[in-house]
Amino acid sequence: MSHHRLSAAVVGALLMAGTAAYAQTAGTTVVSAGWFRVMPQSDSVPLRTTNIGGAPVNIVSSGTGAKVEDADTLGLAVSYFFTDNISGELVAGVPPRHKVSGEGKLAPFGVIGSVRQWSPAILAKYHFGTAQQRFRPYVGLGINYTWFTDGKITSTPFSNATFGPGATTTMKADSSWNPVFNIGATYAMTDRWILGLSVSYLPLKTKATLNTRTATGVPVTSETSIKIRPVVTFLTVGYAF
Repeated sequence: MSHHRLSAAVVGALLMAGTAAYAQTAGTTVVSAGWFRVMPQSDSVPLRTTNIGGAPVNIVSSGTGAKVEDADTLGLAVSYFFTDNISGELVAGVPPRHKVSGEGKLAPFGVIGSVRQWSPAILAKYHFGTAQQRFRPYVGLGINYTWFTDGKITSTPFSNATFGPGATTTMKADSSWNPVFNIGATYAMTDRWILGLSVSYLPLKTKATLNTRTATGVPVTSETSIKIRPVVTFLTVGYAF
């Protein structure tokens, strides 16, 4: 091969490398795992007792409140590129356990309970730029279904002060559908391995219900509405097929 042909081949190879698709082309599936940081922006209405011994009541404990604390967990996602710019993603995580702390008159009790949150979501994303770019920002919109399990009151002083010594209380929260607003970016380290970082916001709220049985066996039902509104960051490493 002559010197000129060799030079032309080298230049052609460099041009092809410069326009190689980095795991972001139509028909590509990307499986990712990483770190979820769930940061609720929570507030609540005062605790209200709705039933004592089977009789409806309406007793509001003014000045009381609760907030949901931050939590970390492992996240998993599967994405599929329908086109070079449009993808769909199913994302879920190992359900994190959130501590619930008292606010207002309940603040001196500190952490009063905990609950486990399940929040899988489906997202549609638009990726800016072309499949040949290593760095690609995107915006996404989706829907989430959230439910809660294993709610419990862990503060004996709170239970004693609110429902009397010897009372036992369980906690549950309503499930809900919520929109998901998402922005993020990916960086293709190779044609297969991808780094990703996203930020999502969910306008999530729920009603928490406390079911108590006093030391004398009287059932008491109380409730409060909590706006959780989490901001969720997701740092991932993905592999494209």
